[in-house]
Amino acid sequence: MDFAYWLGFIVFILPAYFANASPVVFGGGNDAIDFGFVFGGERLFGKGKTVKGFLSGLLIGSLVGLIVAFSPFYPFTASVLIKFKIGFLLSLGALIGDLFGSFVKRRFHLKSGSPSFLLDQLPFVVFALFFVYPYSLSFTVFAWAFLIILSLLLHVFFNWLANRVGLKRVPW
Repeated sequence: MDFAYWLGFIVFILPAYFANASPVVFGGGNDAIDFGFVFGGERLFGKGKTVKGFLSGLLIGSLVGLIVAFSPFYPFTASVLIKFKIGFLLSLGALIGDLFGSFVKRRFHLKSGSPSFLLDQLPFVVFALFFVYPYSLSFTVFAWAFLIILSLLLHVFFNWLANRVGLKRVPW
């Protein structure tokens, strides 16, 4: 397997990465996606998960999905419409996965912004891949593992970087 093979998987997952990162740049505000709802003594998701962030992530991720639909490195052949649908589903899955991670953290009474190894890094990519599973049946176990490990490493690095440049309060 050559470099182009692995590059194809990176191109494939880019909508999820951009959807997950966009709320840090374009989110914020007082429009909490849980509308202040309390469950089990804690906010459902926390004040940091906003409607604006969710919608910006979905929009940016979907636009990236449209752009990568034209990439010669895309890992399989499909129409642009199907590739765009995959980009949308990857974005939606990433955002819902991030909400799931926040939901679980709140059930463990961890405050918004507190670190939780793996819950901060993995739900977004696992949910994104789950949402597009029917379109990625041809992926090998190695491709799935590659995407999950790459996502874990990149998530840690880019969160650290976002903290260093002032986009995030915390480096996780």
